[in-house]
Amino acid sequence: MRPIQSSPPPGVSSPVKNRLRKRPDLSLPLPHRDVALAVPLPLPPPSSSSTSSAPSATAISTNISAAKSLSELERVNRIGSGAGGTVYKVIHRPSSRPFALKVIYGNHEDTVRRQICREIEILRSVDHSNVVKCHDMFDHNGEIQVLLEFMDQGSLEGAHVWQEHELADLSRQILSGLAYLHRRHIVHRDIKPSNLLINSAKNVKIADFGVSRILAQTMDPCNSSVGTIAYMSPERINTDLNHGRYDGYAGDIWSLGVSILEFYLGRFPFAVSRQGDWASLMCAICMSQPPEAPATASQEFRHFISCCLQSDPPKRWSAQQLLQHPFILKATGGPNLRQMLPPPRPLSSSSSPAS
Repeated sequence: MRPIQSSPPPGVSSPVKNRLRKRPDLSLPLPHRDVALAVPLPLPPPSSSSTSSAPSATAISTNISAAKSLSELERVNRIGSGAGGTVYKVIHRPSSRPFALKVIYGNHEDTVRRQICREIEILRSVDHSNVVKCHDMFDHNGEIQVLLEFMDQGSLEGAHVWQEHELADLSRQILSGLAYLHRRHIVHRDIKPSNLLINSAKNVKIADFGVSRILAQTMDPCNSSVGTIAYMSPERINTDLNHGRYDGYAGDIWSLGVSILEFYLGRFPFAVSRQGDWASLMCAICMSQPPEAPATASQEFRHFISCCLQSDPPKRWSAQQLLQHPFILKATGGPNLRQMLPPPRPLSSSSSPAS
């Protein structure tokens, strides 16, 4: 038998003629390869030495409404800082519009970064007049920076709002934003005065949600508790309460009630300092009766606070229910207020009617 003679396909070199074969009677034709259908291999990632030494910043999202890059933002001053990062006031040069830029500390692993990016995309979709708007997220040399709406009057920390009609309007705005978040199945987990911001138009907005929860869990894997213990609900601090079940929505309502009562009193409503040690705060929050509004407050306000600060989470009103509370409706001129609460006790003969 004569060996099969086949011409090599284009691009394939012919075998060396002097090369001896063990079986010269056997030969297989090579398959024809169409180079037009070839798929190139991916290029290797560039080395650190080949990259430019100039700082770069790219937006995580391609649909950017505020700034195309960090180079368009000019830092003005620092307006706040915490365990998770620092917040700066920045100016968008092309529009002269102010923003807040939150710089999150540390270089994060890829899985954490992807999780934060997903959370940012959710926060970008949040659009409510009582929730601070999240505009964009930038990745600057491995550092995560979030572009937020700027609130020119800062936070309500240390505010003393003893006029009930003003406090009712403030509470209504916070509840409106909180109800919106809860309808979207977003739990804040860190409602407190420093996370409630106000602008010169007296608009109150909820800030610092979403990203802080992820960061706290990833920076300390052993600690799934996020937020300030002074404003946490009892069942969140002591997991033995409520049979170990935690309702994040009810937890937000407790934190709201503590904050509103603090605004009214002008001080932290428990018998300890909010900067106190963990054990003192736990005893005050978990082992004593919830704080109440003083007897000098109106019946509506006292009842409103009691609806927020119930030791049993299911007994706390939801944000949507609290928006219909007489204390809130009184500030907006809501109807049928007298039918929603028990009638007040009759005035004594020595008392004069309120003006």
